[in-house]
Amino acid sequence: MNKQYDYLIVGAGIYGASFACMAHRHGKRCLVIDKRNHLGGNIYCENIEGINVHKYGAHIFHTSNKKVWEFVNDIVEFNRYTNSPIANYKGRQYNLPFNMNTFYQMWGVLTPSEAQAKIEEQRQEALERMKADGVTEPRNLEEQAQLLIGKDIYEILIKGYTEKQWGRKCSELPAFIIKRLPVRFVHDNNYFNDRFQGIPMGGFNKLIDGMLKGVEIKLNTDFFDDRQHWEQIADKILYTGKLDEYYDYRFGKLEYRTVRFEEEVLDMPNYQGNAVMNFTDAEVPYTRIIEHKHFEMFGDEVYKCPKTVISREYSSEWKEGMEPYYSVNDEKNMSLYQRYRDLADQEPNLILGGHLAEYKYYDMAPIVEKVMGLFAE
Repeated sequence: MNKQYDYLIVGAGIYGASFACMAHRHGKRCLVIDKRNHLGGNIYCENIEGINVHKYGAHIFHTSNKKVWEFVNDIVEFNRYTNSPIANYKGRQYNLPFNMNTFYQMWGVLTPSEAQAKIEEQRQEALERMKADGVTEPRNLEEQAQLLIGKDIYEILIKGYTEKQWGRKCSELPAFIIKRLPVRFVHDNNYFNDRFQGIPMGGFNKLIDGMLKGVEIKLNTDFFDDRQHWEQIADKILYTGKLDEYYDYRFGKLEYRTVRFEEEVLDMPNYQGNAVMNFTDAEVPYTRIIEHKHFEMFGDEVYKCPKTVISREYSSEWKEGMEPYYSVNDEKNMSLYQRYRDLADQEPNLILGGHLAEYKYYDMAPIVEKVMGLFAE
């Protein structure tokens, strides 16, 4: 029996939109459904006071893959935004990622050799503490971080932020969460090493709308409300939702961390002077403040818009009804995910894609690159 569509795409986020775009360009019949009332998934922006507000957290597109960069720029032109976050610890500000500006702010050192010596001194102190306990390999995130960067930077810029983010003490978190830390002995506040980065001119909605041009879409449509119908209308399903939900939680529920956003419109043109400010001390309950206008307004442009919009981000354990943001990639959850993945691998007409279906953290560009690779094959 001929099906109505080649692909049913469940979820209109970056993975679903990229896949639909590629499939449509290859002449495939696609239907995209999403239970939300808008496209774009977590990269959706809402225009408030003339400012594109990232409703589900800050997103910056960055890549070193020229083909990926050309692909998205063919859809919408990107601006020159460079991610240079600031860390705020008890009212003192430090540049991120860790670089010569940070080391000067931390210790007053002026040269790379001075900074290297200070870090190495503290790394050796961490190693000696571990040896005193009879261990040579870090047992938790706290030991791993101090072994990489020393006590001062760990205590001021890592500990409080990480514990708020995960809801657990660093001494209780596995060491593998911090396998490495970006350290630069140059004055460079650019967070990413990638060759290309920016924000779509006009916001991420422009990118998603461009990707889905010509594709049939149904919003406010939950796959699970009429699953039997949706499974019958297409030859293949691309599923981007929670994998445990797809199998009705038969083995149990995967765990997530979630984020709550406290949004505020302020009657001033410039609140913190930067798009992203992390609050790294434990006493401040939120992890960071995003000032959205700085993603797309630069220099004097900032003052042409008399108001600004900020979002405070609070990290917490995920509960039913909340948005799942970050997978908890510990041994228990990865074992559970693999059981669901084994079921999915037995279904030749099912394709999994995205951070929920694959239970892993994804940046946007690797998603686009992965989908481009699927259709290149």
